[in-house]
Amino acid sequence: MARKIFIAGNWKMNKTAAEAKALCEALKESLAPLAGKVEVAVCPTFTSLATAVEVLKGSNVKVGAQNIHWADNGAFTGEISGAMLQEIGVEYVIIGHSERRQYFGETDATVNARIKAALKYALKPIVCIGETLEEREGGITNSVLDKQIRGGLADITAADMANITIAYEPVWAIGTGKTATPDMAQETHAFIRKTLVEMFGEAGNEVVVQYGGSMKPENSAELIAKEDIDGGLIGGAALKADSFTALVKNGIGA
Repeated sequence: MARKIFIAGNWKMNKTAAEAKALCEALKESLAPLAGKVEVAVCPTFTSLATAVEVLKGSNVKVGAQNIHWADNGAFTGEISGAMLQEIGVEYVIIGHSERRQYFGETDATVNARIKAALKYALKPIVCIGETLEEREGGITNSVLDKQIRGGLADITAADMANITIAYEPVWAIGTGKTATPDMAQETHAFIRKTLVEMFGEAGNEVVVQYGGSMKPENSAELIAKEDIDGGLIGGAALKADSFTALVKNGIGA
């Protein structure tokens, strides 16, 4: 089976709807030549999702949300449900990003509940895991990741994994300009892969595992060339059409 490469842009709390429209229009054009060679998605803020879906309809660029609540509806001020995302045509949803864990109390248990909600509404989760600098320097990276993977994916089936992407994001390398060397990243991705195979058998080998620690146009080729790095979840470099396009093209050697 040909290896699947998937690169997604996490826009975080950036871009008004008008700015999102302009960026989506630019990406629709610049990434069109790569149709069939790589899976690409953009994940704007909630207020820009409908605009992004409309602009990118029929193109090879998919749209994802940045969060989902585990309930179908109810008294959860500031949250958004799977039904709401599904209705407007969103395909992916980021779950458990380190910023959600750090600032908004996300836990492995809430990640698990959100994953189940996403799957219920036929949305494809991009599940984020990663260690802090303190954990990396303390030599406990693998045990931290093992706990996040097993907790986040509890009661998930091997069949479900066909629709789930794992994004490894070393917290110490997000927005800091620090990047794990390609060899360091590969070593950790290999551990993640091994854990997925232990949990899900052969299906674990098919899961896309993205790298998400300050991937840029300059290092995307070297990172994605590694055996267990199947793309990236991109922050800063995804906010401009030229840098995101260059990152994707370099990453797949186009």
